[in-house]
Amino acid sequence: MKQAVHYAFGGVCDATLTAKTSDGALAAAGYADALMTRYIVENGAIRDDLLTRAQLKDWVEGVDPLTGERRGRDLESPVADLILDATINAPKSFSIAAMLDPELAAAYEDLQDRLRDRIIKLWQTELNARRGKQGSIREELARIEVVELRHERSRSLDPHKHRHLWLNVKVQGLDGKWSNVDTRVALRFQNVVNAEGDLASRTDPTWVAALAAKGLTLNSDGEIAQLQHLVRPLSKRSAQIEANKAAHLRQWKELHPGEEPSAAVLTQIDQWAWAAGRPNKPGQLNEEDWASIVMSELQAADPELGRTRDVKMAMSVAIEDLDLKLLAAKAIVDADSRSTGTGGRFSDMDVRAGAIRAIAASGVIADRTDLAGLVDEVTSLAARTYTVTLLSDPDIPAHIKRRMATSTATLKATVAHLTESLAAPGEAPTAAEIADVAKVIGPDQALDEGQVEGAASIAGSDRVVTISGAAGTGKTTMLKVAGASLRRRGRAMIIVAPTKKASAVAGRETESSSSSLHQLLHDHGWRWINNEAGAVEWSCLKIGDVDPTTGQTYLGPHLAVHPGDRIVVDEAGMLDLEAASALLDVVSRTGAGVALVGDQHQALPVGHSGAMALFWRRATRQVELTTIHRFEDPTWGDLSLRLRRPDDKEEALRTAQELISTGHVVLANSDVDARNAMVGAWLSAADAHRSIALVTATHEEAQSVSEEIQAQRIAAGSVDTRDVAIGQNGQAIFVGDVVQTRRNDTSADVQNRQNWVVKRVTDRHVLLAAASDSTDLRRITHEYAGSHLHLAYATTVYGVQGETTDLSVVGPDVDASGLYVGLTRGKAHNMAVVVAPTEASARTKLVETMQRGYLEETMDKSRAAARTEFNRAAQQVVGTVASESPSGANGPGLG
Repeated sequence: MKQAVHYAFGGVCDATLTAKTSDGALAAAGYADALMTRYIVENGAIRDDLLTRAQLKDWVEGVDPLTGERRGRDLESPVADLILDATINAPKSFSIAAMLDPELAAAYEDLQDRLRDRIIKLWQTELNARRGKQGSIREELARIEVVELRHERSRSLDPHKHRHLWLNVKVQGLDGKWSNVDTRVALRFQNVVNAEGDLASRTDPTWVAALAAKGLTLNSDGEIAQLQHLVRPLSKRSAQIEANKAAHLRQWKELHPGEEPSAAVLTQIDQWAWAAGRPNKPGQLNEEDWASIVMSELQAADPELGRTRDVKMAMSVAIEDLDLKLLAAKAIVDADSRSTGTGGRFSDMDVRAGAIRAIAASGVIADRTDLAGLVDEVTSLAARTYTVTLLSDPDIPAHIKRRMATSTATLKATVAHLTESLAAPGEAPTAAEIADVAKVIGPDQALDEGQVEGAASIAGSDRVVTISGAAGTGKTTMLKVAGASLRRRGRAMIIVAPTKKASAVAGRETESSSSSLHQLLHDHGWRWINNEAGAVEWSCLKIGDVDPTTGQTYLGPHLAVHPGDRIVVDEAGMLDLEAASALLDVVSRTGAGVALVGDQHQALPVGHSGAMALFWRRATRQVELTTIHRFEDPTWGDLSLRLRRPDDKEEALRTAQELISTGHVVLANSDVDARNAMVGAWLSAADAHRSIALVTATHEEAQSVSEEIQAQRIAAGSVDTRDVAIGQNGQAIFVGDVVQTRRNDTSADVQNRQNWVVKRVTDRHVLLAAASDSTDLRRITHEYAGSHLHLAYATTVYGVQGETTDLSVVGPDVDASGLYVGLTRGKAHNMAVVVAPTEASARTKLVETMQRGYLEETMDKSRAAARTEFNRAAQQVVGTVASESPSGANGPGLG
């Protein structure tokens, strides 16, 4: 008996739904079976039962679904997370394999079962509850509960088998009492959970043997090598489905003005969108028909797909043959790369996650139990050999970020020493001379006191100068005058910036030579490569050396930098320590001076931060620009200065209250409401022909907002879906979309983080027009688009750094720099969206945000930050006996 069409389109993961509340959980579970599996993990043992939808609602709300008993106290905030969602995901080629072969489908399900059991057991042993005043007491867990949802398809109904594990925040301690899980620990432990998923998918012997039996192997990226080429055709079809969906939705709304479609209507639209354009589609689809049609499309993409492949031998590196020291080095490179937002600090959990990922990529194939000792050994070796310990107190919880890579600690000390050795005082032009230069440049050009002092400092002879300026203080105007003053004295100003985009803008606006910082460093012999462990190693060529990247003899720099010239680093808050160290070498060898111009309170570098702070402390001339010129409302300029750097918590409270009372804060009931507010703001600004910046906390959230705006523009007919390009991660991009290029490409003349509007899509290329000038056109290849192009209706703080728009909206959960940068892009109005039920709770959230993200440019500051974090953590209760971690004494256990 054939099953109904609803099941054929069931198991779809709709990423726009939230599962944080009971209503959201029911919505997100809407495609799942009427009964859902609950896993109860108690003292390392797992048992399961089934929950109805009504029981699921009770369970999410903290009520025992069988007895009706409330578990512990209610969460204080009505928007607090009630469950934590982790996804068991894998490359799409795994789902294609499961689609092609029922034996592989069963093997993949078994793999996910094993990984699920390991994850939920780890949660029970590794996480903890918080008790007592301000959560100061740490309670080990006896019992947790997890609900599993299984999804078979993506939002666009393509094969994508994955599972959601919903961990209830209500957990039972060893004392039998129910309370809330320590979410900070749970979120940090997710790094280990993700690493375990990578390990399982690449080293599980049963899964690898199942693939080998079908002639399939995993490549170095963890994809099934023989099926990876089918992912792109599926992604292209997925893009067209999204366009179909939006078009059908627009048609429905035109026929039903003022109405919103029901869940049943949306399901029908999904079905229409999936079937549209498919030849010989049946009138009534069922699961078998769906599978048959997808299979035919896969076979059309690869006519040889059905052939029998020879059985492969699953080759494994023996555990005893592994280079443990190399694995340990890779573990620290992984942990260090994830530590840039915390001053280079990372935790024992992060070291363990890095060790697991290193082993996953090593070529070993073995049962997880056989790898346990190896994980422990690599983790311990990595911590002992390649890290500096910032705190050595006994019983420090494993989630505390109290370690630093030895290389990063050394780099901090090196940059500090080089800066101090170069800093030498000099003389500067008078204010009158600077004023005269300004008048020559423009008769109406008037500089404020800070701009005059800054221009004079740059034009002077001090070797190390720093100019710190808040958003909108006229740093570009100051630089233009400084460059003219230097040229009057027979000296050159060379402007560089951490990004090609920023340096090009600065050079054009200040009429000075410019390049990206890395271009300048490369020109002066600096090279950087990834070593065997994946770490970036910097080295400098001497004249006559053979360049290892080109095989040519290095003949010296093409761009002449003479003694007395001034190298100006614009947007210097984004200068990373590695590049700063090389820059100081160039300054020392050429006899030039260096000036850092930027703001430490704006976007930090992608690499390790603190360079500008180190320069500031040692520069012989320091200038702070404080007069705001950008905003139409001068009172907003004053408020933005207080937002940039509140003196203390009381000042942050006053600033937060003023933001709310002056209409610069919008309250949202949920993340979905916040996203809708941002989408609505963009659409309203577009209707009014005003530019707008949408700033989000993460790239994933930026893409989610961008895709929702795209869908609404498709529905409104503002985007032409007849031709499609595939962007990063299979994202659908149509004519009329706002996009961003994410890699410098000299052949196409596009730069990283430039914004464009798609003008045309052909078989050979994608035609782009600059967002600020529709006559400025570029052509990129589809290959470039697939790797380096994505939607850009919204972006992170890095995407808007240096931009000025009419309006700006900042989304939830940004850090201090994201809030400040986002709220200073708009000339006319700036707004923050805060997920909070009341103004009081919004004020609390804003204060917390303003106090995040302090720089840790020195080791002393890093130690102090680790100490503060440790003091805020829940402490082990004296006499409590923690259950033993299955990962061993050296593992990430929190006891």
